[in-house]
Amino acid sequence: MDAALLTAIPSPDQGVWHLGPLPLRGYAFSILIGIGLAIWTAQIRWKARGGDPTVVLDIATWAVPFGVIGGRLYHVVTSPQAYFGEGGDPVKALYIWEGGLGIWGAIALGAVGIWIGCRRSGIAFPAFVDALAPGLLFAQAFGRLGNWFNNELYGKALDESNPFALRIYQWDNSAGQAVRDAAGDPLVLGYFHPTFLYEAVWNILAAIVLIWADRRFRLGHGRVAALYVVLYCLGRGYIETLRIDEANHILGLRLNVWTSVLLFLAGLAYLLISARRRPGREASLYLPGREPAGTADGDAPVAEPDSVEKPGEKAEEQKQKDAEDGKGAVAEAEAVAKKTGE
Repeated sequence: MDAALLTAIPSPDQGVWHLGPLPLRGYAFSILIGIGLAIWTAQIRWKARGGDPTVVLDIATWAVPFGVIGGRLYHVVTSPQAYFGEGGDPVKALYIWEGGLGIWGAIALGAVGIWIGCRRSGIAFPAFVDALAPGLLFAQAFGRLGNWFNNELYGKALDESNPFALRIYQWDNSAGQAVRDAAGDPLVLGYFHPTFLYEAVWNILAAIVLIWADRRFRLGHGRVAALYVVLYCLGRGYIETLRIDEANHILGLRLNVWTSVLLFLAGLAYLLISARRRPGREASLYLPGREPAGTADGDAPVAEPDSVEKPGEKAEEQKQKDAEDGKGAVAEAEAVAKKTGE
């Protein structure tokens, strides 16, 4: 057996399985599980901030469809040759199950869906996206496994003895599996940087940093989301330089590199300006006048308030007050007794 087959990072030679007439695609399962992770993480964080976790699902019903459509549109617009170039098939622009979702389009249009969901639910948009941001990175990390199932979005060639070398097969997108020789063995295309794996690991690390920073510095007013943009762009911008899949270039750099640079600067600027103008967190998770029924104005849930009364603190204060009152009563009684004795 070829030694490279034993040492290289393996790739699946099949990305689609069939249950009768129903195709089960690894790419689709990766995306769906990623979405579930994002919702679950957002529910935990939203509840920790004092909100109702069920509202996350309400907002997700808007965010997910918008995000998927936005991701597909971005992919088609930035890689039109595959669909509208020579030998391309425009109809395949609709074949989302074959892979091809641009993260920036998903975030942009997904944010529109989140905004609509927040308005309908009476939720403050900045507070919600802050709760969502770490889960979004976990979702992106898991979603990258879909690229692995499709043998796509790998990087530059590596020597097959390199411990990071990823084995990639010649791939038939329409069948969702590797091209095979006469003996039925999958044909190896070569060995490459596993850029999807690099990005998945980076996303997980960035999510952990977001959670830590939010707890340590009590970020609010959309600053967790801004830090998400900064960290993601930092990793994506570099990883993009390793990729060799077809892409549009501007001044010798891939379009997504420029996008990462611009959004990194925008996110960093928002972080600095917002921290100076609106320090701390939001006073309420809700839009003005949209607090839950039975909640008085100004008493809407907030995330881990800066000043939290410690258990028993109020009782201790009352005890000290009672002791002082008792001392006053004794002194008064002694004065009356002395006067009576005179």
